[in-house]
Parts: sequence; structure tokens; C-alpha cells
Amino acid sequence: MNGDKEQSGGIRKGSLRGAALALLMASSGAGRRQAQASSLPKNAESQTMTKQSKFYCNIKALNPAERARHKQLTDKLIAARKEIVEMEKGYEFQFTPASVSLAELADWVAAEGKCCPFFDFHIDLEREGSLLCLRLSGEEGIKPFIQVEFQVPAK
Repeated sequence: MNGDKEQSGGIRKGSLRGAALALLMASSGAGRRQAQASSLPKNAESQTMTKQSKFYCNIKALNPAERARHKQLTDKLIAARKEIVEMEKGYEFQFTPASVSLAELADWVAAEGKCCPFFDFHIDLEREGSLLCLRLSGEEGIKPFIQVEFQVPAK
């Protein structure tokens, strides 16, 4: 396993979650990842993995300033999401442009895409500019990962 990656599974103890969207809501994706890394012995930090999933995040993809900004945007997206729509291969998070800007969403997606390149991101501006949507999807098995990482409420 690459020492720069941390394996995560359907239930990760710590981690976070590019096209240009964001809003995923892991109340502290970056913070959880950083907290987990700091609580592990040095050799375990680079080799931590959960066998339940093939999805991993590169915890070294963002520098401390980028990580702080990403956490701030993640928290904002989680708090501002208007609706969560389950889709076949993922979820769509809907926002009003008054609460989350297209630029903020794009910044979030760009950062998230660095640490979690396995996600497919889609950003849409709909209904004459009154609805901003972030669709997060990926390969088979990604939905449980998204549910945990982005605090999608169980139905």
C-alpha cells in the first residue's frame, strides 16, 4: 500500500471527503482525518486501512492551510444543504445560490478531488439560477462511503 494513502471503508474512523462542486457534508472530514492521523503511531499513520472498502483518501494531498479551508467549506456545505436526493450511483446535494456560491462549490470540489480522486463530481446550476446542485457518485460500493463521510441521514 502506498504510504501516502489511508484506506477507508464504509465506516471510517477518520477522514474526509473534482469538477467543481462541493457541499458534501462531512462535518469535519479533514478534521477527522487529521485527528485520526495525529492519534496513530507514526508507522500506523501511513498504513492505516479498513478492509471493507477499496476507497481511500490521500491525507497528504492538502497542506494545512488548504485543509483548514476545505474543512470550513465542508462545514458550510453540510449546514447549508437544502435537500439530499439519493441517486442510483450516489447522492445529489442541493443548495440555494444565496447560501452557497458556485465558486465555493467549485473550490470544495477541486480540493476534495485531490484527496479523493475516486469520486465523480457534477455541479449544476438549475431553475434559472435558483438551484445549485452537487452530485457525488463513483464506482460500485461508493454510496455507503458517501453516507458515512457526508452524514447522509438514514431513511
